[in-house]
Amino acid sequence: MKIADIRRDYKLKSLIENEVAEDAISQFTNWWNEALDSNIDEVNAMTLATASKEGLPSARIVLLKDYTEKGFVFFTNYHSNKGKDIAENNHATLLFFWKELERQVNIFGTIEKISDEENDEYFYSRPVGSRIGAWSSPQSSVINDRQVLEDNATRFATQFGDNVPRPANWGGYLVKPSKIEFWQGRPSRLHDRLLYTLTENGSWKIERLAP
Repeated sequence: MKIADIRRDYKLKSLIENEVAEDAISQFTNWWNEALDSNIDEVNAMTLATASKEGLPSARIVLLKDYTEKGFVFFTNYHSNKGKDIAENNHATLLFFWKELERQVNIFGTIEKISDEENDEYFYSRPVGSRIGAWSSPQSSVINDRQVLEDNATRFATQFGDNVPRPANWGGYLVKPSKIEFWQGRPSRLHDRLLYTLTENGSWKIERLAP
């Protein structure tokens, strides 16, 4: 089969203006709950796209760990490539793809660090092995081989035991949305796309985009 011949016609659901919530976070919650009920594997997996100060883009999968009316939270090493991008350029995009529901959610906004109190609350809820991992990996740095990670993990496990503190260079970011696009697959590639844009008075403007 040729790659160009791979195709699927989407026809599970629709996305109509008079059927959606007035604000984007409520609409996200509606879709999030449907995704949870659909038993999607790694439902909180999302693509995070960032760019350097020169505009060089990069993207990777991260995991959503919380969201509120303020925005969407994930955690990482501040010294990683994404952390360096964010320090230089505070614009970011998140993308959820829930193929089982033939849906995408694209979130555009600015990004900032969350508080140390919030970082600690999540870090100390993690398994001990994951906390050791945060110390053991110089994320995005070149290392000689995997043994470097294994040796680091052994050393920090011996040093800390079960009382693993949070590294100062590890924590969360909040993506504060200014626009959120909801995409629903439809037959013949005539997909539904509704764009929510945050206005100055805090309400959301809803517009339909051509597919």
